[in-house]
Amino acid sequence: MSKSIYESRQWWTVIFILIAAGIIIATVVVSNSFSAKLAQEERSRIEIWAEATRLIASDSPDDMQNMNLILHILKSNTTIPVLVCDENDNVEEYVNIEVPEKGKEQFFRKKTEELKSKNQSIVIKLGDGVNQYLYYDESLVLKRLMMYPYIQLTVVFVFIIVAFFALISAKKAEQNKVWVGLSKETAHQLGTPISSLIAWVEYLKTKDVDGMYLKEMEKDVKRLEIVADRFSKIGSNPDLLPLNINDSIKSSCEYMSTRVSSKVKISTKLSDEPALVLMNDSLFSWVIENLTKNAVDAMEGQGRIIYHVESNAKKILIDITDTGKGLPKSRFKTIFNPGYTTKTRGWGLGLSLVKRIIGLYPGGKIYVKSSEIGKGTTFRIELRKYHG
Repeated sequence: MSKSIYESRQWWTVIFILIAAGIIIATVVVSNSFSAKLAQEERSRIEIWAEATRLIASDSPDDMQNMNLILHILKSNTTIPVLVCDENDNVEEYVNIEVPEKGKEQFFRKKTEELKSKNQSIVIKLGDGVNQYLYYDESLVLKRLMMYPYIQLTVVFVFIIVAFFALISAKKAEQNKVWVGLSKETAHQLGTPISSLIAWVEYLKTKDVDGMYLKEMEKDVKRLEIVADRFSKIGSNPDLLPLNINDSIKSSCEYMSTRVSSKVKISTKLSDEPALVLMNDSLFSWVIENLTKNAVDAMEGQGRIIYHVESNAKKILIDITDTGKGLPKSRFKTIFNPGYTTKTRGWGLGLSLVKRIIGLYPGGKIYVKSSEIGKGTTFRIELRKYHG
């Protein structure tokens, strides 16, 4: 079963998003509930205002005794826009509406249609079958209150996005420091035993030691020097020289063929013309070795690996296909994260290292091109072609 510290992080991310979404939904629901209550209160105020309008329009003596109260009610509306129209929608009275000096008739027609669409009209019965119709809009305070949760959510959303990218950038910067620090320290620590081994080889040459053994020892020491050199280049700008990818892949595959199971067959389909890129050969051979080891692990030591190189006018395309276990689509990206591994042992840094090395070069990228469970996986490397 695959193990990755990123899988647990993804679960925590999902939980965090769900909690945040819950808070956002609760905020909107509560705010809308308050807004609805205030809207109902405003309608009640307008209904009272409409009744006061009816009473003042009637010349009933009983009503006239409460004239001060009625006038107070009418004057109390200083925030809610109101239009009072006859049965033909001719405006007879308006409150809290700014009317232009020119084009009043056209303005009132548009305003009446606008208010009709916003709230249900209130009928003012004046008697003798004569009715007036009151149309109104929400007050500016209510409109602002209704918009506030969405403005607040927008601000919070923008803040979360900025904080998220800032955190990602900080993590990447921290990871880069760790990578570079570990790589430099590894290269430094390897330097002392390598120097010692070189001295021992030179010493053994002066003794009666089988030359074949010394030759193999020199190969291993040379290999250790290459490994130390690779680690020392992590985090620094590598020397870029024109490199024929065909030659580099062929050389790396020949090297790996003698160091993997005899049940693993490594083959190449190289381009007919030289596939030139600006690349550091030592680092690129490290990429090929890591991809080969990853494929061998995926095939559990038995199967076939094919390196296929294509060259077009702008790019060099390298497909690495294995006959391993395959990957679900959900892991096409996470497989390159540090810590991702399908083995019980190992740190899961191989593919992450591959991606970092390929990413050092302009236009360089690596991704899972295709994969099928039980049949295998194809990785693709894209590199910018060098034209000299």
